[in-house]
Amino acid sequence: MKVIYDVATDVLRIVFREAIVEDFSEDRPNVVVDYDADDQIVAMEIRKASKIIENPRSLEHIILNEVLQT
Repeated sequence: MKVIYDVATDVLRIVFREAIVEDFSEDRPNVVVDYDADDQIVAMEIRKASKIIENPRSLEHIILNEVLQT
């Protein structure tokens, strides 16, 4: 997973996996979800991120209830 914030365009993009984007939806203003050919989510884009996210330049990574496999 990659999180990319473009200061110049004020767009935050979360890429869940590398795949060819075949379709997208913008069900809410300034939020675009990209889908592959199997209708699975590939990425999400938040436009005007600095107005929606408290600090789009900051990233906190938290894993809850992680189960280790042996």
